[in-house]
Amino acid sequence: MMMAMKKDKKKDKKNDKEKVRWITALKNKFLKKKGDRVQLLEHLREAQRKGIINIDALIMIEGVFQVVEMRVRDIMVPRSHLVVIQEDLGVEDMLAIVANSGHSRFPVVDESLDEVIGILLAKDLAHYNDEKSREDFEIKDIMRPAVFVPESKRLNVLLKDFRESRNHMAMVIDEYGGVAGVVTIEDVLEQIVGEIDDEHDAADVTNIRRSGFQRYSVRGLTPLDEFNQYFDSKLSHEKFETIAGLVTFELGHLPERGEEVSITDFHFKIISANSRRINNMQVSLLLDNEVETNQPGGIADAENNTAALAGSEK
Repeated sequence: MMMAMKKDKKKDKKNDKEKVRWITALKNKFLKKKGDRVQLLEHLREAQRKGIINIDALIMIEGVFQVVEMRVRDIMVPRSHLVVIQEDLGVEDMLAIVANSGHSRFPVVDESLDEVIGILLAKDLAHYNDEKSREDFEIKDIMRPAVFVPESKRLNVLLKDFRESRNHMAMVIDEYGGVAGVVTIEDVLEQIVGEIDDEHDAADVTNIRRSGFQRYSVRGLTPLDEFNQYFDSKLSHEKFETIAGLVTFELGHLPERGEEVSITDFHFKIISANSRRINNMQVSLLLDNEVETNQPGGIADAENNTAALAGSEK
């Protein structure tokens, strides 16, 4: 018993020394020289493999680095998926929209989607629960000011703005001044900590969203069957059930943000990924001449990719 306790103490001391050594090495290497994120991440991944930090901590650190590089357009909910409140609607109609959507914040628009005049919080409608209170209802009395941000804004800057202003939602504006979509503080935080599910998410998961002309935002966990049904395509693989699995196979390794690959009629660009999985991708439809140029090399490429994946698992 005593021998086992001594061995455990020695093991703990060894682990503590290893952690101190790694932290010191990271400080000496990277606090003096800024900007070398790739090498820093490689050191952190090696630390995770040695058990110095756990995988969840590593994924969050990777998410923090990605947030610095990502822009609002990468994660926004596009205008085609927005649920809005018309300024001239009655309270009953507004409550019906709130109940059906399950959202807590709504852009209030005038005549068109590009004329956002404010933000309505669902909880503010709770005061109008009888006929008498509804007689004096004016949406302007409870409407909050709308915040507008450009598509090109970096997520780390947006997160700082959200914290300082205590806003949780911003309207995203395109280069012409029109509404391109909406982004929330939850959207930004999910890039760091992963999906944040609430009671409505199980019934309201949108794996594929149109984000522009022949351009789509696709979640990595989208089943191949759903992808094929949406795009009327025939992508398949006997070993993988998700679009992320197929893309990883085609690349031959677990990709990082920014990597790209073309598969038949589609071009995939990794928007968000970590040491475990692909989170989000941008998918573009290729023209016929682009398909011929970017077509994968068939059986030879498949064999090379299989070998590369097998080597990465060792």
